[in-house]
Amino acid sequence: MKKLTSLEINDLPIRFKIVALLLVISILPSIGFGSLISIGVDKVIEKQTTGHTLQLLGQANKSLESYIENMQDISYIISFNPEINTFLQGGGNLGSHNQYEIRQFLQGFTAVNPEIAGILLINSEGNYISNEMYAQDFQAVTDEGWYRTAVENNGIFKIIGHPANRSFKTHVNYSNSEIVSGARAILDPEMQTVIGVVLIDLKLRVISEIMEDIKLGKTGYLMVMDDEGEVIYSPQPSLVDQIQQSWFEKGSSGTFSKNIDGKNMQFIYRKSSFANLTTIGIFSSNDSVMEARQINFYVITFLFIVCAFGIGASYYLSYSMSRPINQLNTFMNQVESGDLSIRYKGDRADEIGMLGRSFNKMLEQISKLISLIETQGRQKRDAELQTLQSHIKPHFLYNTLDTINWMARKKEALDVAEVVESLSQLFRIGLSKGNDMIPLEKEIEHIYSYLKIQKARYKDKLNYSISIDPKLSNLSVVKLILQPIVENAIYHGIKERRGSGHISIIGEERNGHLALLVKDDGVGIPEERLAILNENLSTNFDSLEETKIMTTSIGYGVMNVQARIKLTYGEPYGISIDSIQGKGTTVKILLPLNI
Repeated sequence: MKKLTSLEINDLPIRFKIVALLLVISILPSIGFGSLISIGVDKVIEKQTTGHTLQLLGQANKSLESYIENMQDISYIISFNPEINTFLQGGGNLGSHNQYEIRQFLQGFTAVNPEIAGILLINSEGNYISNEMYAQDFQAVTDEGWYRTAVENNGIFKIIGHPANRSFKTHVNYSNSEIVSGARAILDPEMQTVIGVVLIDLKLRVISEIMEDIKLGKTGYLMVMDDEGEVIYSPQPSLVDQIQQSWFEKGSSGTFSKNIDGKNMQFIYRKSSFANLTTIGIFSSNDSVMEARQINFYVITFLFIVCAFGIGASYYLSYSMSRPINQLNTFMNQVESGDLSIRYKGDRADEIGMLGRSFNKMLEQISKLISLIETQGRQKRDAELQTLQSHIKPHFLYNTLDTINWMARKKEALDVAEVVESLSQLFRIGLSKGNDMIPLEKEIEHIYSYLKIQKARYKDKLNYSISIDPKLSNLSVVKLILQPIVENAIYHGIKERRGSGHISIIGEERNGHLALLVKDDGVGIPEERLAILNENLSTNFDSLEETKIMTTSIGYGVMNVQARIKLTYGEPYGISIDSIQGKGTTVKILLPLNI
């Protein structure tokens, strides 16, 4: 299967990404949590099952040990009987009366303990007395296996197991598989030699009743094995031949599993140190996990519900998030095609709603900008038309002024000729063939011509000086920026003061900028009016039309200069005014230093 690269994943629709993210966040942790619960439940149930079974085996062992202990006690009581001691120590020729009393004595035990099938006494010479048993033949009984086992245990009671190759039978004719035998050698108190053996047969149904009352699941059962590996009790003999004694030699109790006939079987065992018997619980591993399977079924059902809910919720959330995004995308495509009237409509308060409202504001701003560009385009076309219509007028004006100049000089009216020449120069530089940018030296020539004309009018009332750094002469500046400033200095400063006044124009470099200063020693500006003037000059200008708002307070010429500088260069360039009432005013024009 082809793996998705990061670019291909990024190309997927956002709806699929949201669905995948929600599924990963909700379903995968649920599956992991369910798996942990399943594993934990399996271990807990297995541990509880093992512990519970061991408790049951312990209870079964206690019940079994009580019967074995009772058989042992009976053997001790029998060994203390004087008549029985006489019989065992060589009194095989006891009278029939004494033998009858011994049988009655033994019969009392079987009457009180119905679990006992029979009791047999046999001395070292092979003579025996029993209440329930009789010999089938007269071979040497002392050579039989059960007798030798009892002698070898040297006075300790021993469970021998099912009778095998024994020459005795019970009157009830129990089969060998229906009884379990136990024997103990009786020792001479002084010589500690074996003088006989007491044999006690226990009915197997007693053990069966104990074991059958304990249930292990649906098919489990208990069995009992002695220390030599002989099965004492097993309700199901099918596995008896396959069970090995070595499996139970690792400790007094334990658990393990084995595969028998293709089935995985669980074994739990507990040994009885007193009776030398091992109680074994056997059950199928499938039975031990039935409860776990039921819990797993509930966990799987829960996971299915969570997955179904997670898938449904993820699809709903992805749709609710992707639908408005797709709607915005459709709106943008319509805007690309030129339809700016489209608007997002919605009252969502989330990021998508904020994006939609920002989209609407953007379209409004674009519409305003388009309208402004159209207005400026119309204004530019009108200005170009007016320039074209009046193209002939400047030439006619120049020629007329030149004629007046020569006529004045011919009549030796030199002052008139000088004024006319200055006026002609003023017009030529002002028009500048329609160029908005001129060299600084041309701007200085223009203001020099203007001051000469004003000087001719005000005579000694007006004095002026111009100081420009020569290296700044070739800088390009917006034309006609000094004349409105100088005009204000004359009419509002010099004209209003007593006596003659002086205007100085300075051009210099300051901190990487071009600074043009117009200083006068006129009457100055009051503080309140100065604050208003500087506030109006700090206005942001989007077009020249906005300058008309402040013309009444400053004058159209100054505001026009400020607007043209702001629109051409932007911040921080423009006009600033500093004035002290009664001492004069300084107007600074800050321009970029483009050499």
